[in-house]
Amino acid sequence: MASTVKNRPGYGQLLRTPGAWTFLLPGFLARQPFAMLTIGIVLLVQHTTGSYGSAGVVAAVTGVSMALFAPQSGKLADRFGQRAVLVPGVLLHTASVSALTALALSGAPLWALFAAAVPTGASVPQIGPMVRARWAAKLEGSPLMTTAAAFESVTDEFTFVVGPVLATALSTGVHPAGGLIAEAMLTLAGGLFFAAQSGTQPQPSRAAGHARVEHASALSIPGVRVLAVAFLGIGSVFGGMQVALTAFSEEIGNPGANGLLYGIFAAGNMLAGIACGAIAWKSGPRRRMVLGYAGLTLAASALWAVHSVALLAGLGLLVGLCIAPALIGGYTLVESLVPASARTEAFTWLTGAVALGQAAAVTVAGQLADEHGASAAFVVPLVGTALALVTLLALRSRLSPRAPGRIAARGMGHRVPVTVD
Repeated sequence: MASTVKNRPGYGQLLRTPGAWTFLLPGFLARQPFAMLTIGIVLLVQHTTGSYGSAGVVAAVTGVSMALFAPQSGKLADRFGQRAVLVPGVLLHTASVSALTALALSGAPLWALFAAAVPTGASVPQIGPMVRARWAAKLEGSPLMTTAAAFESVTDEFTFVVGPVLATALSTGVHPAGGLIAEAMLTLAGGLFFAAQSGTQPQPSRAAGHARVEHASALSIPGVRVLAVAFLGIGSVFGGMQVALTAFSEEIGNPGANGLLYGIFAAGNMLAGIACGAIAWKSGPRRRMVLGYAGLTLAASALWAVHSVALLAGLGLLVGLCIAPALIGGYTLVESLVPASARTEAFTWLTGAVALGQAAAVTVAGQLADEHGASAAFVVPLVGTALALVTLLALRSRLSPRAPGRIAARGMGHRVPVTVD
């Protein structure tokens, strides 16, 4: 699968990219709240209503809203600049989360929670896609793009190690609304800090002289549509695991174990992401992505049968290890499938697909947990990843790059072909 080669690109070379740290640190801080939102909603609404099903539906409304609006946010960022989209979005998100929290604590009916959940999801800051778009702009055609995709996956998963644990600790140990309140405060501070780093954002297409050109959606590219469907499966894992682990922890009488178990699951993804970026792969991102989904489906197939905390932690770690190759492969393919003027939108379609898959999984897993217990909820990640794997195998030919065999620069005076499969 892999081999070591001389002078292969690595994390050290990536982090020496001029100007990288000016957006990496703010981006790291600004994306922390993303991992806290769904679990914060589930814990708060479950506390106030006593139902995982109701909590799951409210969280699902947030996820669906994000999935629908995130690509539009990305499209606007491509055209007008990231800062122009981020600042009003961050302010709206903070106000919406505050309203949702107040309504839940006051015992408002579900329809009122749904009404607040829509702007909450629609305004989620798309920090991850924006950071990836900045990398793509700086590393156009470079073999470092795979390393950058791995680095971003590690960063994302580190937030999913810290975020759910923090949200769970605040919600169960301080106040049921503690997780959501912290999410809103971190979004406001981190989002505005990232927005202030306008010097490293990709040049808006409008400023580049393309204002009169009609902008085709990134979703018009067949490969992006395939990736979006596949990323629904990743979302089903995140959503299904959040609800199932929460229900499992309640069943064993140890609610605090939820954050630890989910953190171990996310840690597996983070460790695999580190490895993916450190290895010089002979296979291309398309093949690695398919293998990642195959491993993910296999690992998820045993979740429903496990009733031990230790075994569930180990299996959760294995599931997490399989996610990184799938995610990194997909994000790496965007650079070869999508023109620079539409990459932020493309990344947000993938992020939105994860959110949509997570929303559907939270809803279904919540209903299953209420009616049949945690074991039934663990079936959701299996079904989602199996369907995604079938889609990839059937439509993998659509993941060919825009210009097969194109040449990409590798350092000064060297050129290498871009490998997709």
